[in-house]
This record gives sequence, C-alpha cells and structure tokens, in this order.
Amino acid sequence: MSEVAGRIAGTIRPDIRELSAYPVAHAEGCIKLDAMESPYELPEAVRDDLARVLRDTPLNRYPAADLSELRQAVKAAFGVPAAAGVLFGNGSDELIHIVVQACCNPGEVVLAPWPSFVYFDMAARFDHARFVGVPLADDLSLDLPAMLAAIREHQPKVVFLAVPNNPTGGAWSDADMAAIIAAAPGLVVVDEAYQPFTDRSWMPRLLDAPNVVVMRTVSKIGLAGLRFGYLAGHPDWVAELDKVRPPYNLDVLTQAALLTVLRHKPVLDAQAARLRADREPLAAALAALPGVRVFPSAANFVLARFSGKLDGNAVHLALKQRKILVRNFSNAHPLLAGCLRISVGSPDENAALLSALQDILSA
Repeated sequence: MSEVAGRIAGTIRPDIRELSAYPVAHAEGCIKLDAMESPYELPEAVRDDLARVLRDTPLNRYPAADLSELRQAVKAAFGVPAAAGVLFGNGSDELIHIVVQACCNPGEVVLAPWPSFVYFDMAARFDHARFVGVPLADDLSLDLPAMLAAIREHQPKVVFLAVPNNPTGGAWSDADMAAIIAAAPGLVVVDEAYQPFTDRSWMPRLLDAPNVVVMRTVSKIGLAGLRFGYLAGHPDWVAELDKVRPPYNLDVLTQAALLTVLRHKPVLDAQAARLRADREPLAAALAALPGVRVFPSAANFVLARFSGKLDGNAVHLALKQRKILVRNFSNAHPLLAGCLRISVGSPDENAALLSALQDILSA
C-alpha cells in the first residue's frame, strides 16, 4: 500500500470508501435520454432576456439575505400555498441533505419505498443515518402493508415519498400516501420532481397534516443547468430546516436567471406538456417491440424491461455503441432486472431510439 493509500485508509470513513461516485455519462455527440432533462432549449427571446439580466448582475458581493421576491415568484409560479414557508436549495439533492441532517441523529432511520431515487439512500449514509428501503410489489406498485409495517418497526425520523417515483414512474394513490403520513412518527417529504408531467400534487393539501413538506426541482422542466430546488411546508418546519442550510447556497446568477425565466413560465409549461403528450406514444411503441415490457409512468420517462434474446445490459451497450444514452438499472435492484429507464426526448430523438432498438432486437 502506498503512503497516500494508507493515509486515505486511515482517514476516509470505511463506508464512504466502499461507495461509488454518482455516475454521469459523457454525452458529447450523443442522443441523451438518460437523465430526464428537457430536450428543448429556451426560445431566443427568453435567452435574450436572460443575457440582459445576467450581464447586469454583480458578482463581487455575496447573495443578498432577503429572498422575499424570489419566494413570492416561486409561490405564484408553482402553486405553493400562501401560508407555507419555502426553503431553497442548490438542486433538490441539497435539500435532501438538509432534511436528513436536521432530523436524524447518527443511526436513526430514513425510510422510503424501494427502489426509488438513489440519493435518499446516499444522503442518509453520508449524514450518518440508517437507510431502510421497503421493497415495492413485484409489479413495481407501492406495497402499503409493508410500508406501514416498516414504519411501526423502525420509527423513521424521515420518510421520503417520490411521486411520481424514480426510476419506476409510478404514482402512489392519495389514499396510500395519506395512510403513510398518518402513520409516520416524523417528517414525510413528498418529492414531486416530476409533478409537471402529471395532474396530481400534494401541494394543495400541504398544510393539512402536521408532518409533511413538499420538495420540487426545476431540473425536469428545462432548467437542469440552474441547479435549483425548493421545499415548501409549514413555516415552523422550514425555520428549523433553514438552520442547516449552508450560507449563500443560492448564487446570484441562479437567482437572477430563475426570476427572469419565471416571467416566461408558459414556455416551460408548453414544453412539459409536449413531453407528457409524447410519453404514451413512446411507451406504446416500446411495448410493441419483442420481449419488452413497459411499466406505467406519470413522469417524463418510461421504464422498460428487456427479457427477450437480449437483456437490458446487452441492449444498453448496443444503444451506447450507437451514441444513444439511456440509464441501465439492470443490476441496481432485483425488481429492476433487465430494466432501462428512457427519458422522453424530442420526436426526432424518440424516432432514432425506436429505430435503433428495432435493429438491435431483430439482429
């Protein structure tokens, strides 16, 4: 062992050394259907507006402490109840960390249906909590009895509910969510990252229960590069969580860009509606391919299981060789064996994907 390796082994936590970093594929020259981004750029008029605003944004000072203008703009744009408090994060990933850090002593439990967003597990590990994933049913639906039993057994400080769920695309029923919220002894975080692609939201009933916050991001509606997330909840919850927020976590360029783009929110809504409209035709075309099962999705992606002559690993590699990137979950969890998560792209991107799959599966 080298001296550096020895110092690392004696310094970095063993559980961290055993982990792999979050994977981000190199995408230059590729059709990118692996990260649930919008394939549509902002119109030129919006980009011109952004250029004017960002040019005049001073960079020599820290961000201002008063974010009331941004809070009001976010509330108005995304239907946050007027009485709710709002907390901003550098993407929803940072908000997940803030929640776990504020709520959990070392070893206390963070719980979620599983498989779900991998960062629920990662943040719990990083922040010295213990993650408990409750397996979904075989058809990837929510197993409510198992969830309620796990809550009784583990008494979690935090329950994360991603609705729609990533990577499966499923949306849990309001009745099931209400039962989990009522049973949970601590905080329930409803992660609505994909809400723009469904009619359902817990936001209107946000203040009906004493232990719920709703978390969202703008990454899926064309603003992934901004790294902006927000959490809404009772002001008392937000005040406690805000104590853990790093100072100046939202930079001035992000604030200025978001305020500007939200003046053009109908553009974002139209792009999201287009992706939503293209989801079912893509799912139907995938399901028509030999050996492919597509699971119901309420998000801007579909989860497809490949179980014919070629499994998910082989199809993923064949697509990558054709410079088409999708996310391979074949080895991530037994319930996801053979599964690829495929973002809804532009019509041309979807057509290229389907043409490639037809060639691959018929070879």
